[in-house]
Amino acid sequence: MRSMVEGFLEGDIIMDTMGNMRRTHYCGEIPLEGGVEVVVGGFVQRVRNLGNLIFIDLRDRTGLVQLAFGDDTPRDVFEKAETLRNEYVVMAKGTVTPRESVNKDIKTGAYEIRVNELKLLSKAQTPPFEVSNSDKVNDELKLKYRYLDLRSEKLTKNLITRHEIAKIAREYFYENGFIEIETPMMIRSTPEGARDYLVPSRVHKGSFYALPQSPQIYKQLLMIAGLDRYIQLARCFRDEDLRADRQPEFTQIDLEMSFVDVDDILEITEGFMKRLFKEVKGVDIETPLPRLSYKDAMNRYGSDKPDTRFGMEIQDLSETVRDCEFPVFKNALEMGGSVRAIVVKNGASVYTRKEIDKLTEHAKGIGAKGLAYIRWVEDAPNCSFAKFLHEGELDTILSTLGAEKGDVVLIVADKDKVVLPTLGALRLICAKKLDIIPKDKYNLLWIVEMPFFEYNDETGHWDAMHHPFTMPLDECLPYLDTDPANVRAKCYDLVLNGVELCSGSMRITDRELQEHMFRALGMTDEEIAAKFGFLVDAYKYGTPPHGGLGMGLDRLAMLLCDADSLRDVVAFPKVQNASELMSNCPTEVDEEQLKELHLAITE
Repeated sequence: MRSMVEGFLEGDIIMDTMGNMRRTHYCGEIPLEGGVEVVVGGFVQRVRNLGNLIFIDLRDRTGLVQLAFGDDTPRDVFEKAETLRNEYVVMAKGTVTPRESVNKDIKTGAYEIRVNELKLLSKAQTPPFEVSNSDKVNDELKLKYRYLDLRSEKLTKNLITRHEIAKIAREYFYENGFIEIETPMMIRSTPEGARDYLVPSRVHKGSFYALPQSPQIYKQLLMIAGLDRYIQLARCFRDEDLRADRQPEFTQIDLEMSFVDVDDILEITEGFMKRLFKEVKGVDIETPLPRLSYKDAMNRYGSDKPDTRFGMEIQDLSETVRDCEFPVFKNALEMGGSVRAIVVKNGASVYTRKEIDKLTEHAKGIGAKGLAYIRWVEDAPNCSFAKFLHEGELDTILSTLGAEKGDVVLIVADKDKVVLPTLGALRLICAKKLDIIPKDKYNLLWIVEMPFFEYNDETGHWDAMHHPFTMPLDECLPYLDTDPANVRAKCYDLVLNGVELCSGSMRITDRELQEHMFRALGMTDEEIAAKFGFLVDAYKYGTPPHGGLGMGLDRLAMLLCDADSLRDVVAFPKVQNASELMSNCPTEVDEEQLKELHLAITE
C-alpha cells in the first residue's frame, strides 16, 4: 500500500502545492488591459458551470476577478475547475482578456482571466453562512465564525481603512517631530474613572498589576524626562459595560507635547484631521475648527458632544413663561431651574399623541418628571397645558420659539442638570425619526472650558470631571476651595457628528498646586503618596509646561467607515458581556495555575 506522500507526489491527492506558481497581482488589481499574463490567488466566491463554460469569481482582500474556463482551456485544468466549491483556496495563471458581459459593479468588471493553469491549495467545508451575503446573518453566528465574516467585502474594507488611519497618524506625527514611545502594559492600579483589569503577580504574593486605562501618568513622566513630543498607538483597557461605541480593549492615538498651550495642541490635532479626511474620504476639512464652550454646548444642544449637522437647538423659555400659572413651570423656576424647549419642525404629522407619549416615557427615563408639548396640526394648536394659560400667552410662546403650523414643541421644566440632557436626547431622537441628519456631512468641533469638578450625589463629594492632573483656567484658581462649581479646566474634547473622538488637557506642573488639587478632591496625604507619590516626587526635579490628548482610533475608524458599531472595525471584538464568542473567552483555568498565583475561587 502506497504512503500518503507517494500518492501526493504522483498527483493522486487533489490538493496542490504552489510549486513555481507565485502571485503576481491581487484579484482587484489586475492590469486592465488584454494580453497580460497574471497569477492570482484567493477564495472561490461563486461558481457558474454552464457545461462547456465555467466562470468563477475569485476573491481576495482587494476585490473580485472572474476566472474563465472554456474550449481553449487545457482539459485537466477544466476538469479541476469543475470540482471547485465556495471558499476553496486556489491559485490561477492565465491571460487578462476583455469580458463579453461587463460587470459595472466591480473594479475589474470589464476583464477576466482566461485560465491555463489552476492549483487547488485547500478545500473548504460548506460554511455556516454565505460570506458574500453575511449582512443577513445574525450577529451571534457571525461572531462565532468571525474569521469567515472577516472575508466579507465590508469588514475587509473596514480593517483596511483602520490600517490607513494608523498609517497616516504615524506618518503625520513623525513628520511633525513626534517620537513614538511604548509605555508599559502592566502598571500599578490608579484611580482613572473605570474599573481596572487586574493581573495577579506570581512573584509578589497578593499583589496585582493593572492593565492601563490610558498611558496618562507615563506620558506626563516622559515630558518630565525631556522627550517633548510623544506619540503612541496605545492599547487601553477598561472594565465597564459595553455599548455600540465601546469595547473593553481599544486603541488610542495618544500624544503629549511640552512648552505648549491649548492652541498648540488643538492646531497639531486639526492638521492631522485635515490630512486624514482628505486622504481617507477625499473630504476637505476647513481649519481652524469651531470651538464651543461646555456651557454653550449644553445650553444649545443639551450635550457635551453635540451633533451640529442639524438645527433644532434648545431655547430658553424661562422669562417668557415666568408669569404663567402652569404649576410645573412655576415650581421649576421657584427652585432655581429653567423652562426650555425644542421645536420639531414639520413634526406634527409624525408625532401623534401616541408618539408624544413615547417621548414622554423616554424623558422620564432620563430623569424628567414629564413632558409638556404643543402640537400644531389644525388652525388652533393643541397645547397640553392650555387650561393654565391666559389669553395671548400661547401666541407669545409660539412667537418666541418661531414655531409654525405643522410643528411640534417639546418643553421640559426642572433643574438644568435634568432639563438640558433630556432635551438633548429628545433632539436626537426626533432628528433620526424625521431623517433630517445629513449622511455625508462631517462636522468637527472642539468643546472647551469644561467644569473641573462634578458633584457626586452618592458620596457628597466633588470629583474630577477629567482627571486630577488637569490644569484649571488661571482665572478660576481663586475658587478652588470656595466655589468648586465655578472652576473650569484647560481641557478640550474633539467631537465628530455627536461622537467624542478625543479628549485632553493641559497638565498641572506646579507641585504645590497638584497637591492642592488632590486635597480639593478629598484625598489625604497618605492616599496621595500611595497612589501618585512617584509622580509628585518627579515634579520636584523640574517640569516643563505640557499637555496632550488621547484620540479613539476605533471610534474614528467607525465614523469614517460609516459603520454602526465598533465591532465592524475591530478584528476580534467582544460582545456586551465582554466575552468573545469565537474563542469562547474568558474561560476557567486549572487549579495549578491558580495556586501559582496564590489565588482561590470562592462562591
